[in-house]
Amino acid sequence: MTTVGQWIAGARLRTLPMAVAPVIIGTAAAYDLGALHWGRAILAMLVALLLQIGVNYANDYSDGIRGTDEVRVGPLRLVGSGVAKPSHVKTAAFTMFGLAMLAGLGLVLASSAWWLLLVGAGAVLAAWGYTGGKNPYGYMGLGDVFVFVFFGPVATLGTTFTQAGQVSQAAVLGSIATGLIAVALLMANNVRDIPTDTEVGKRTLAVRLGDKNARLSYVVMLALSLALMMFLVPAKPWILLVLLLVPFMLMPSWLMLQGKQRKSLIPVLQQTGLINLGFSVLFAVAMVLTALLEQ
Repeated sequence: MTTVGQWIAGARLRTLPMAVAPVIIGTAAAYDLGALHWGRAILAMLVALLLQIGVNYANDYSDGIRGTDEVRVGPLRLVGSGVAKPSHVKTAAFTMFGLAMLAGLGLVLASSAWWLLLVGAGAVLAAWGYTGGKNPYGYMGLGDVFVFVFFGPVATLGTTFTQAGQVSQAAVLGSIATGLIAVALLMANNVRDIPTDTEVGKRTLAVRLGDKNARLSYVVMLALSLALMMFLVPAKPWILLVLLLVPFMLMPSWLMLQGKQRKSLIPVLQQTGLINLGFSVLFAVAMVLTALLEQ
């Protein structure tokens, strides 16, 4: 019988900052627009977290039944390791998706943004289609595109819009930045898995770029996420607070460029998730300080 600890490990809690960050940024942008709604922010957070856990279980199931996770370096995979039945993991994934849809429906009702029902349906389909179905887009090198879209602009701007009824330049730039960091995290994961993914025909973007270029792209994406914030400096100089993240980006960047052992890349996943969380918090602090000083 699968233990509670194994189910928690399968949920991949280290990836959750990727879901939390865009909601924090989107809520901070709504505050900057003078339209903070805590109830809607909490609903958006629930949607993001439940979808992330759902997609983690879905990936575990789909990769497991394909044999992708039979030989790998990294955290526990429930199906690949044989500690859970594939049907149970699939059920867990769709349970999370169902709960996310309920929270999303509550958010739509609260904001009257009915068109977001289509966005929510698209998010669930994208979550399942990443490694599930007959032609998973994650196996074709398109996973990075979808991660950027849904963990960047969709999650961030959706959060802002459901609270403020509009978006702003800060929200747009923040959404692009957090999307880039999310893709960097995925890139770190996929660089680690290049040998096993290549063997089973999983053509991720990391496989297509090759080991050296994929590692370099990680550093470029982190750098771009901070560089984008410089466009906000004239109107919101407190956004320079995000530069405090530079020292924390050095170690994972060095590991990506110099870590030859696949195991050495495992800490990069957690560090990148924390970088995204730190970015969102500093972004929020900058928005709050800007708004307070303008009063």
